[in-house]
Amino acid sequence: MPKPPKIPESVLVVIYTPELDVLLIERADRPALWQSVTGARNYPDEPFAETAAREVAEETGIAVGTEMVPRDALIDWHHHIQFEIFPEWRHRYAEGVTVNTEHWFSLQVPRRVEVTLAPREHTAHLWLPYEEAAAKCFSWSNRDAILQLPARVSTRDKGRPA
Repeated sequence: MPKPPKIPESVLVVIYTPELDVLLIERADRPALWQSVTGARNYPDEPFAETAAREVAEETGIAVGTEMVPRDALIDWHHHIQFEIFPEWRHRYAEGVTVNTEHWFSLQVPRRVEVTLAPREHTAHLWLPYEEAAAKCFSWSNRDAILQLPARVSTRDKGRPA
């Protein structure tokens, strides 16, 4: 039975430490393409925070909602962008779908934690200072999100929503 088409609504989760070191993972299907955790909704009304927590667990083994990574460490930025889906990945979507809407999140972890990659999706990981991580990303949206991290964290620390 063929897989159902991907839903063109996804999340991007920038995982970072208090020192603003960012986790990047290398795509298995495209070596040398580095990114943060990303993934599509499993069903149309899946809450984006649920999608984000699920994708983090699937792609890195980091469990949101634990003592080490409490649920409130996952922050919805209430920001989304749209981008054209790369032609080589359009076959995963319904015919005629060419645009994806990506919702941005961040997840603070206490330190550079060990990760367990999903080998069919990712082959390596790196922890880098946020500016170096941004420079290494192949995706402009991922790069932009990482570069916004210091301001987002600063706003949150001052008690205002990020």
